[in-house]
Amino acid sequence: MEKIFSSKAYLNMELLRFTTAGSVDDGKSTLIGRLLYDSKSIFEDQLDAVKRASIQKGSEHLNLALFTDGLRAEREQGITIDVAYRYFATPNRKFIIADTPGHIQYTRNMVTGASTANAAIVLIDARNGVIEQTHRHAYIASLLGIPHIIVCINKMDLMDWHREVFENISGDFQEFANRIFPDKDIHFIPISALHGDNVVKPSENMEWYNAGTLLQVLETVPIDQDHDLRHQRFPVQYVIRPESNDFHDYRGYAGRVAGGFFHPGDKIVIIPSQIQSEIISIDTFVGPLAEAHPPMSVTLRLKDDVDISRGDMIADPVDLPAESCDIETMICWMNPKPLQINGRYALKHTTRDVRCIIKGVDYILNITSLDKITKDITVKMNDIARIRLRTTKPLFFDPYTQNRITGSIILIDEATNETVAAGMIV
Repeated sequence: MEKIFSSKAYLNMELLRFTTAGSVDDGKSTLIGRLLYDSKSIFEDQLDAVKRASIQKGSEHLNLALFTDGLRAEREQGITIDVAYRYFATPNRKFIIADTPGHIQYTRNMVTGASTANAAIVLIDARNGVIEQTHRHAYIASLLGIPHIIVCINKMDLMDWHREVFENISGDFQEFANRIFPDKDIHFIPISALHGDNVVKPSENMEWYNAGTLLQVLETVPIDQDHDLRHQRFPVQYVIRPESNDFHDYRGYAGRVAGGFFHPGDKIVIIPSQIQSEIISIDTFVGPLAEAHPPMSVTLRLKDDVDISRGDMIADPVDLPAESCDIETMICWMNPKPLQINGRYALKHTTRDVRCIIKGVDYILNITSLDKITKDITVKMNDIARIRLRTTKPLFFDPYTQNRITGSIILIDEATNETVAAGMIV
């Protein structure tokens, strides 16, 4: 852990984004604090501040939750309210943590924090086992397409480190998981966040467990296949025309690769014009590349001068995304004002901006019981619902289960410019 690595090595490291989910008082913030503390990712001034705050609160131990609970209301109430992002690195990987709130009234915060995650840590209190909120958090992780689920069964110290407790809870969660994501990569780890057992260091109290600590799992979980590498997708973000003496005729199309591999010489098609061309160069700030793949940001230069603008997409001519003005999507409603059927909203999809109308709501999902509510529907803040949209211009999309970038949208209230919903295209 104390190995020193250069800034160049750090920049080239693989990045893992993960989120935490669990019920109130399950110990999410304590777990993240322990992970940062034991991996030596805390600055001395931060440590001193938390030590003082712990003494002021009368804590017998260093209150590790204070490393992530930054809002005054969070520290006073001992709960997580907003998403807290933290960054740390080991010699093997660098990480972005989204510590998300567990209470049902903050579902929209959890969706926001988990939307870009490669992995989700679902925390379970060993005293309570799998409860309704565990089902809700697991379903949201499934809905957002998070590929790897790490179930941490916390507070094993309060259950005398019994193996049977761990195995019973693991079995209960697996039974529910088989209903909603039978093909997910799931890891089960017994831990004590307060004492550090199986977080960074192996536990001496649970020698019956030998499948790796939480940090070891985070460092080794495979994420190279988490992106859609089969279907070429390149939403154009910006057209680069320097018009300088050195680059008088330069025309490049900048953006972030959303799917597949791109190479010089590849035949491509521009959507929606359906004009075909060929990639002659993949440019970056440090020079040309022989290959580009997700999530790289690059500039593509084409053989032909064609009309391309922001919101268009470059793709494989024989493997096109779906194109339609009628969209079905699962959304999380994020605004205090309820959804308005036949209401008009702005819609953002990749780099494309359109307007849309909500044609109807098929159902609201009870994410605790997985029941579909189809009568007397009013979609309110934090509700998960399936809706139908019609856009003013066609979108070029893939199902969210195939590509989390081309399969996601956000809805915006044009009057207030507030984001009112995040959606996953089905």
